[in-house]
Amino acid sequence: MIDLAALDATAQAEAVRRGDVDRRELVEAAIERLERLDPTLGVMTAPLFEHARAELREVNPAAPFASVPFVMKDLGACFAGQPYYAGNRALRDVGYKAPAETYLARRFRLAGLVPVATAKTPEFGLQSTTQPLAFGPAYNPWSPLHTPGGSSGGSAAAVAAGIVPLAHANDGAGSIRIPAAWCGLVGLKPSRGRIALEPTTIGRTLAGFAVTKSVRDAASLLDAVHGNEPGDLYRLPPAVRPFAKEVGADPGRLRIGLLTAMPGGTAHPEAVAAAEGAARLLEGFGHDVEPSGPDALFEEERAWQGLVFGPVEYRLCLRELGRMLGRPVVEGDVEPYLWTLADPHGPSVSPEEYLEAAAAQQAWAVRVSSWFASGFDLLVTPTVPEPPPLLSELDGRVVDPLTLLERMAPHLAFTEPFNVTGHPAISLPLHWTPDGLPMGVQLVARLGREDLLFRVASQLEEAAPWAGRRPPLFG
Repeated sequence: MIDLAALDATAQAEAVRRGDVDRRELVEAAIERLERLDPTLGVMTAPLFEHARAELREVNPAAPFASVPFVMKDLGACFAGQPYYAGNRALRDVGYKAPAETYLARRFRLAGLVPVATAKTPEFGLQSTTQPLAFGPAYNPWSPLHTPGGSSGGSAAAVAAGIVPLAHANDGAGSIRIPAAWCGLVGLKPSRGRIALEPTTIGRTLAGFAVTKSVRDAASLLDAVHGNEPGDLYRLPPAVRPFAKEVGADPGRLRIGLLTAMPGGTAHPEAVAAAEGAARLLEGFGHDVEPSGPDALFEEERAWQGLVFGPVEYRLCLRELGRMLGRPVVEGDVEPYLWTLADPHGPSVSPEEYLEAAAAQQAWAVRVSSWFASGFDLLVTPTVPEPPPLLSELDGRVVDPLTLLERMAPHLAFTEPFNVTGHPAISLPLHWTPDGLPMGVQLVARLGREDLLFRVASQLEEAAPWAGRRPPLFG
């Protein structure tokens, strides 16, 4: 008997190709695990079981992940006709369905992946926890009292629990890396321009990809879904060779900075221990590691982030919801958190203020990037500056919106800056707290250097393997 829940996506695909597992058995086993575990984990927004069975008949057996089951985050990428709610009660109540297949969903389909469900997200992906009031919380398989993170928390919990070996996720301020860090997974945010954005995507901080069990899955999936579409605003040169070939390749001797300080002090001792432990491993490989990081990273002048772009983003969520509903949005359509922060009847940001903030943001990104240009190859940080919080601390039913915003803001300290700059960053599960909660370590590379991230990440995976670790709630 093969323990399918323990296999990563690469191994599942290989088992099907060898004939060890029937492709229908692989998908039905994932559906069975989902139906059995979801009442406890709360990861699913909508089942796609019949869609999965129909899609399975169309899978190209030569695709890299032929017949491998996965889940789609209920935000961002989607298939035509898929239930799509973005964690929102109004869209749920009208039974909204996606009108078209997105770029990334098409590439997932061509890679052979078979979606069995959509996974929970906080409303419009705006929180570092996954507790949408319309659907209830997703629970962390390592401890159901704690958050799995957000906004890709449903996806991360499903992978950590062995329901599926990988899952769609996206990252506008840390939404891949934060749940990967708190669920014991690999979470890659690719470089800006590595994966095509939908032409309707507003802004440039969003990165769509996945959370995975292993480094090799992340590399092989990036091979399958990267590349540009006609008219893309952001483009990168093609990779020199497949990313999968970078796994296990020698990165050479690197100069690496270690950063654990953050605004207001230092990270939690467990977060610091995670990053420092990774630094010791890297030194053991012969790399030069020194305390350093971009001086500009936490500049106080970044007021434009919260004062200009924050309110604009929240109000854009209301505008998009109105277009999807075909009517004006009223307060009861959204959670108090979004309605309060959008402040739809408050003062507006002027065009001049927005353009000034955009220019300041770009100048800041240049200052951050200059640190890498000074000779550093990688930056090591904690992924999140604290262990997974209790769900009760982040419950929008009892915590007022401004207090909730203040509580969650530090979670983005090490992740959000690299959404702005566009650098690739990966979270690796290299540390567990004494009470058994995962803590991720983040590696950041120069723009376009996912190859280097995969080389070093595979070194760390071999030196401190995590594949044998299983949470209490598992397959």
